[in-house]
Amino acid sequence: MVTKVIMPQLGESVVEGTITKWLVKEGDVVKRYDPLLEVSSDKVDTEVPSPVDGVVLKLHAPEGVTVHAGALIAEIGDPGETATGDEIPSEAQTDAPPLQRVAAATATASAAGAATDQKALGFISPVVARLAAEHNVDLTQVKGTGVRGRIRKKDVLNYIKQMKAGEDLPEWEKPGSGDLFKPAKIEEYAPLSAPKAVEPPSQPAPAAAPPAPPAKSAAMAGDQIVPLSRMRRLIAEHMVQSKRLSPHVTTVFVVDMSRVVKHRYANKARFAQDGVNLTFTPYFVAAVAQALKKHPLANSSWSEEGIVLHRAINIGMATAIEDGLIVPVVKNADSYNLLGLARIVNDLATRARTGKLTPDEIKGSTFSITNHGTGGSILASPIINQPNAGILGIGAIHKEPVVISQGHPLLPDPEDYIAIRPLTYLSFTIDHRILDGASADAFVAEVKAILENWQD
Repeated sequence: MVTKVIMPQLGESVVEGTITKWLVKEGDVVKRYDPLLEVSSDKVDTEVPSPVDGVVLKLHAPEGVTVHAGALIAEIGDPGETATGDEIPSEAQTDAPPLQRVAAATATASAAGAATDQKALGFISPVVARLAAEHNVDLTQVKGTGVRGRIRKKDVLNYIKQMKAGEDLPEWEKPGSGDLFKPAKIEEYAPLSAPKAVEPPSQPAPAAAPPAPPAKSAAMAGDQIVPLSRMRRLIAEHMVQSKRLSPHVTTVFVVDMSRVVKHRYANKARFAQDGVNLTFTPYFVAAVAQALKKHPLANSSWSEEGIVLHRAINIGMATAIEDGLIVPVVKNADSYNLLGLARIVNDLATRARTGKLTPDEIKGSTFSITNHGTGGSILASPIINQPNAGILGIGAIHKEPVVISQGHPLLPDPEDYIAIRPLTYLSFTIDHRILDGASADAFVAEVKAILENWQD
């Protein structure tokens, strides 16, 4: 029987993915849960496993194509069988606008869904697939506890435990088989509604401006052109879009980090006993989360209906990786203590650099920080991570001489003296549609006060 392989929904809010690499070719013999292809979605690469044993009959989508979740991408069957699905037009997928790509892929998905009785498992991670293969687990019998019923590693482990516990049970207490005991089929993704028809205007519309010509290469004789990776293109698109959407303004504060430096020095060994590397980043995440509670306008987004004040405090951390930049998100950052934040920051940063983040882990930020000081930079003017109201740049912590005043901060005083202090520069770039100078400065002043008066 021919089994149709569809593009899985890689995350709760991820509706499409780009096929970056096929790991098999037509005619290859595959086993269930063997990786078939790599899919990229918002800078995150994920392997998609085979749902069955068999032979790859047809690959319907070439590498580089972006397809909607639920679209037919391959067919697997027995030797000698013939593929039955319709191929996805590669030119329409790669060149058409996103909405047209989604509509075309959704139509293909509907046809594929009608022609197959394969149990809908949703997205199965490589870890879950390998675990199921090792223990000969039928994943259609496993109840998922993740988002949209997604099967997680702990679900498979619990099922294996139940299987072992049930080996000695009498027959009438063992799970049944057959159609009566099959789980209900998961509801297919509803196709996107077609755009509403627009009535022609009473007056003739002005002719649309011709599209801007592509930028010409500035290469000269002897120069080398490095091809643009998908990640570099995504970064370029996001940065240009952000500058076009939001009027950017940056304000800068100097922060005395003496108390934070002393606290980290005194507690780094204790945190290490719990397997946690205490860096400076968790201090900034904690200070920002606390300040956002007092200044909720900084934890918002712009919309035409009004400014959206976010209840959750989800802080994105810009993280440099080998071929670009990615922003994993600390969800509900205000609900953790310093140890909890340090553990989460370590985990997200490590998995970001090893390419093991899931698409959902880089979505949903309500505020962002970028620690550009890790490379030695003292001051920067970062670009807003849309749709956040602002992004906080953190410069390198370095020693500088400062004037310590006992009296008026600006008037000469015989008691004033110069001391060496560890300082950092905080640069806060705001969306000027949402925040003004006063509200932006009030927020950064709160972050500064928390860091300069750090307490356990």
